[in-house]
This record gives sequence, structure tokens and C-alpha cells, in this order.
Amino acid sequence: MKNSNLIEKNIDNLTGLWKTVGASSLSYHKNENLEYSKIENSDWPNKLWLREDISENNAEKAIETIKANSGLVIPYFDIYNSNSNKILEDKGLIVKSEQVAMALKLDQKFTLENNLDYKRITTEEEAEIWATLYPSAFGYVIGKEILVQNHTKVHFYLVSLDKQPIGTLMLYQTENFAGIHGVGVIPEMRRKGFAEEIMKFALNLSIDLKAEYALLQASAMGKDIYTRLGFEDLFVIKNYIIV
Repeated sequence: MKNSNLIEKNIDNLTGLWKTVGASSLSYHKNENLEYSKIENSDWPNKLWLREDISENNAEKAIETIKANSGLVIPYFDIYNSNSNKILEDKGLIVKSEQVAMALKLDQKFTLENNLDYKRITTEEEAEIWATLYPSAFGYVIGKEILVQNHTKVHFYLVSLDKQPIGTLMLYQTENFAGIHGVGVIPEMRRKGFAEEIMKFALNLSIDLKAEYALLQASAMGKDIYTRLGFEDLFVIKNYIIV
């Protein structure tokens, strides 16, 4: 599959996840080419995105919207070779974080060491445990209501070692593409190979779900793992905020 198609599918999966969880709590909004999901009592997704290149006009509209909805982040998908993110920077926005969008063709399963247990979230009690653990791994909150409202549309997994929760995983499928999100391990359990083991479980699950490609957006912390597993870079995402 050509990279241009994988780029589109990566963005479709990511924004589709934001739209799905936002719509379930009546927190998804669309205005022309501008869309955003902002959920109360949650730090995520709280994104505003455009499905076209940044221009002076749509940048102004986006900034008006984030000023009226504190906490929104604008992800800039660097796919246009236009350096149009400079329009955002010239208007005072700064980069909060960067990610690399990646893709992997799924052709064979990975061997698991089977020392971790994976529980798909289906109850409010399980959602509470997952939502309590998540900030330890990532430093921001995903409200438990998101899991309760979306557990049939999104695969939320709690990962445990010896019955003690240590990590999280989200998987969101669009067509035959599996988007892997929220793979995290609490700080005291890092550097033990668990994040890579969780990723292998997620990739095997993706194959079971008949996905042909796995998609993700890597932070600097996780990128080496994904590259080692065979993922290839697609494009850079710069996440902009107003300060």
C-alpha cells in the first residue's frame, strides 16, 4: 500500500477515535472543515483538527474556537510540504509535544512471553481501575465515563502482572486498519520489556480482528520499540497550544 494512502488512513483512524468518544458524550462538534472533541472531566481527547492545510482564515477560526474552549490542542499533520504550521506559530501558538505517525503491515503473529494478563474493560468497576492507573503512565486523565460509554466501540484493556495492574492499551478499528493507542506502563514497572510485550499482544489482537495494517502515533519514549517491531514512519504530528 502506498504511503499516501497509509497517511490518510492513519489520520482517519486517529480523528475517528476522537470523534467517536466525543460524540458518545455529545462533545463532538463540526464546523465546515474544523472539528473538535472536548470532554468534561477528561484531558483527552480535547483536540481540534482540520482536514485541510492551515491557512490564515482557518487558523483564525481554530484559534477563536480554542480560546472559547480552554484546553483544546491543535494537532498539525505535517503532510503538505508547506510549512503552514508557521501560521500557527506566528499567531502565538507553541508546540506542546511531537509524535511520529507510523504503520506496520500485519503478516505474522508475535510470540508472547505470557507473563502478563489482559482484561478487556466491560464494567464500570474495571473502567475505574483503568482510569485511575492511566495518569500514572501518561500524566493526563482519561475519564472513566469515556470507557463506560465506548467499551463496545473501542477495545480498552487493563494489563496486569501477578494480578497487579501495571499498564493500559486502547485499540480502535477503522475498516481493516487497527489503531493502537494508549499503550503505557506505570513508571515503577518500566524498562522491563512490558511495553513491547503489550504491543505484541495488540498486534496479535489486530490480526485476530482481521486488520491488515496497524497504525499508531509514537512519542519519543515509545518510538524505538515500534521501529524494532517493524513499524515505518509516515509523518510528524506537532501538537499546538495557546499559552
